[in-house]
Amino acid sequence: MKFLFDFFPVVLFFVAFKLTGIYVATGVAIAASFVQVAWLKLRGKRVDPMLWASLAIIAVFGGATLLLQDETFIKWKPTVLYWLLGSVLAGAALLFRRNLIRTMLSEQVQLPDPVWSRLNWSWIGFFVFMGALNLYVAYNYSTDLWVNFKLFGGMGLMLVFVVVQAAFLARYVEDKQ
Repeated sequence: MKFLFDFFPVVLFFVAFKLTGIYVATGVAIAASFVQVAWLKLRGKRVDPMLWASLAIIAVFGGATLLLQDETFIKWKPTVLYWLLGSVLAGAALLFRRNLIRTMLSEQVQLPDPVWSRLNWSWIGFFVFMGALNLYVAYNYSTDLWVNFKLFGGMGLMLVFVVVQAAFLARYVEDKQ
């Protein structure tokens, strides 16, 4: 359910783009992001730092798109978010010797230290790759194709990456029967 909640603004952006165009879709994505945060706050739930970052980035880049009537800014939004996530993971590892992937997953799975490190760096690499791929698609293909890629390509690649990670981690999970 959280997965659907996280992709709520992206799905609405896609639908609005197909019905009306990039500028209305951008406004819808901004509004949907604010609604997400408001919904969590009203229910007394914690807003993840990732959601705060996404809200700030969509507000700034989406706002620039609307203000300047230039779709380039909204096309940069996924790249900025991916590269921010990769930078946070890398910065925590290099500067503070903290593995944030381990922090998030250590209650669900126990892994040797080198495996945690590889897992962390694989996520960093994935985020760098996704940010670069987004820019490649944004600058080399139509806006319509970029919007399709943003929803289906981005989600599809994320799903494939997570499945590959799960297969890699499966050998470290003990069967408790």
